[in-house]
Amino acid sequence: TLRKPISQSSMADWASKNLNMHTQGIFRRRISISNMLSWNGGSIKKPMLITSNRTIKKEACEMFKLVQSYMGDRQTRMDRNHVALVTVTKCWSMQGLRDELYIQLIRQTTDNTCYRSLAWGWELMAISLAFFSPSPKFQSYLEGYIYRHLDSDANIAQRIKELMDMKNKKNSKSRKKRKQNTEDEGLPISTYAKYCYRKLQKVAITGGKKGLRKPTVEEITHARNAIVTPSLFGSSLEEIMLRQQDMYPGNKLPWVQTQLSQQVLALGGEQTEGIFRIPGDIDEVNALKLQVDQWRIPNSLSDPNVPASLLKLWYRELEEPVIPQQFYKECISNYENPDAAVAVVQLLPELNRLVLCYLIHFLQIFAQPSNVGRTKMDVNNLAMVMAPNCLRCQSDDPRVIFENTRKEMSFLRMLIVHLDTSFIKGLV
Repeated sequence: TLRKPISQSSMADWASKNLNMHTQGIFRRRISISNMLSWNGGSIKKPMLITSNRTIKKEACEMFKLVQSYMGDRQTRMDRNHVALVTVTKCWSMQGLRDELYIQLIRQTTDNTCYRSLAWGWELMAISLAFFSPSPKFQSYLEGYIYRHLDSDANIAQRIKELMDMKNKKNSKSRKKRKQNTEDEGLPISTYAKYCYRKLQKVAITGGKKGLRKPTVEEITHARNAIVTPSLFGSSLEEIMLRQQDMYPGNKLPWVQTQLSQQVLALGGEQTEGIFRIPGDIDEVNALKLQVDQWRIPNSLSDPNVPASLLKLWYRELEEPVIPQQFYKECISNYENPDAAVAVVQLLPELNRLVLCYLIHFLQIFAQPSNVGRTKMDVNNLAMVMAPNCLRCQSDDPRVIFENTRKEMSFLRMLIVHLDTSFIKGLV
């Protein structure tokens, strides 16, 4: 969990210590912090953030042009998807560029008088957060900036109007006028901000895209679409069920849960040594995740560890765990009592109860002695790998986390051994 957003004065203090102050004119006058953090139509000759890395210094200036190109403020022959891909790949490959990109986007979305450019800047920030997080040092600053825009639509429209009035007074006969548009073109800025705020909290914990394969155009498109269409990963169970309403109106369970579970079994997962313990190839898992989010299960799967890893990820990334937070204390209090543990399940909201019972029924297949002999994953091992995906300890104290981990495992073990899930057979 992140700290509360830092205050405006703290953000100003951070900027004064970390910004690489630019100069202008023949007397090399220093540009003020407010100008350094306001939209700029020209290029930059050095990075926004202080760095001693020569490669970062060079790449940062080129990246600023890419940001301007994506936002429509600089002409380019590349389409916007390709601009985003080049930008994201640079930062994904080079960690030192990530904070630089986010501060550049903060600059170009501050006092920007073109609404379309402004929206595209926020869009690029949302796409970037799907691939990598800012550094811990910069995280609070970025969160503070996004937080200030959660309910900012009226203020933004007013600010654009004020800036335009000032500009028109100063330069009524300007030879080259930038296209002005204060009308809503696309989504309100608050929609992007709310998405970015949630995404930042998740990516700060997960770290973003893993694996060796570089980002792809498909992943860029998927990240953009996720702003409007919630992903099947990282959403709440209610959102997921709402999203599948059109395609599978009669389903009582999330399609992604049942499909991935069935894939694990179809590929012989219950006879595979180390299933759920040995991770599938991360790049294959990423590729499958992209397909599943488009309601597709490829026929080319051969390793049951791939859908098994993605299934664990789906449970782990749920916005709220399968067992909601308000039931957590009751679970760890009844980790040795079979009847009390089963009673907790009956108290869960109906959707959570069904999803949990489906998972337990699925794990009970692997807990059968005939399968344990092949998988080497007995009920204790199954509980150990799955408990963190169902229960989330909110404490920051390492001792409490350590102690509760044991209780979480024991609670899930009680359910695998004692919960009657026979009613779940055939349910989808």
